[in-house]
Amino acid sequence: MAIIRLDKLLKSSSSGRLEEIVQRARQNQDLTELIKSRLDKDLASGLVSASVRDGELILIAASSAWAARLRFEAETLMAAARAYGGRC
Repeated sequence: MAIIRLDKLLKSSSSGRLEEIVQRARQNQDLTELIKSRLDKDLASGLVSASVRDGELILIAASSAWAARLRFEAETLMAAARAYGGRC
């Protein structure tokens, strides 16, 4: 992905690109909340963010320990991503 300066994004001619970025952020937030809702409350607190990129589910955990715990829930995580519509 190319790096675009913020001042260029905010200009009216590139507002479509900014809208794409905002939409993607909202989709990631919705996916994160859906996945958290499918996890045990304690485990959900360790999940920071989720997204789907190139057909892969990408999770950001609060620490490596949380990441290790989340790996044990791979089937639940993948099912939630598929329910959201992610191609993973």
